[in-house]
Amino acid sequence: MSLLPTFSLLGSGPTVLLLHDADGDHLSFAPQLETLAAAGWRAVAWDMPGYGRSAPVEPYGFKGLAQRCLLLLDALQCDEVTLVGHGFGAMLALELALRAPMRVRSLVLCAGGPPLDAAATAAWVAPRLAGLDAGLDMAGLAAQIVARDAGSAALPEGLQLARHAMARVPAATYRRALQALDSFVRGAPDLMRLHVPTLFIGGEQDRCTPPEALLALAHVLADARVQLLPGTGHWPQLENPDGFEEALLEFLAEPRRRLH
Repeated sequence: MSLLPTFSLLGSGPTVLLLHDADGDHLSFAPQLETLAAAGWRAVAWDMPGYGRSAPVEPYGFKGLAQRCLLLLDALQCDEVTLVGHGFGAMLALELALRAPMRVRSLVLCAGGPPLDAAATAAWVAPRLAGLDAGLDMAGLAAQIVARDAGSAALPEGLQLARHAMARVPAATYRRALQALDSFVRGAPDLMRLHVPTLFIGGEQDRCTPPEALLALAHVLADARVQLLPGTGHWPQLENPDGFEEALLEFLAEPRRRLH
């Protein structure tokens, strides 16, 4: 089996790599592939190892996942990249930026980043593990979690896609991804070393990564700002794709983001 992760690619130009959450797969960024391609970017949405047809990593943790990201960038002949990470993918984006700072030109962290404390991690992980332990299949768990963590103004079609993407995740991989969250050890001293432009995009009603968590993280990074979307929960790119994409494209269009 090839170690190269599977991915979807659309467009040409500077590369934007879309890293999905533990709760989904490459479909979690399906609307953004077309939007980015139309705006002159090469958009790549991967399936994280163990998701889709991507081979798993052993042990399952952020080091191995970051190494697979670098393998993909090498295969794409991409020297520099903008990383867009959602949830778990936002943590992975930070890990990759710390391990290979010369490869990352900017970060967009969507509804994710290191939790403020162990209680915050438990609040995100506990209901998901409880559903698995209760015998729910991934479709049933997806219906439960999306209903719980979406915002009041979420686009119904976006929630349908969020449920569909989560239902496709293998239950065994999902459990391992949840357990891997505790292995993320990057704290403020590490994050303060990052000097790449960073945009946090979050939902004002996100229970998993609340606005105060994003604001606290933005104070740690040297060059970061926060955009909060009203009526939005844990899936900003699906619940409010217009608002998410407006903020994303505005950030990408700034002169310092572009390759020359």
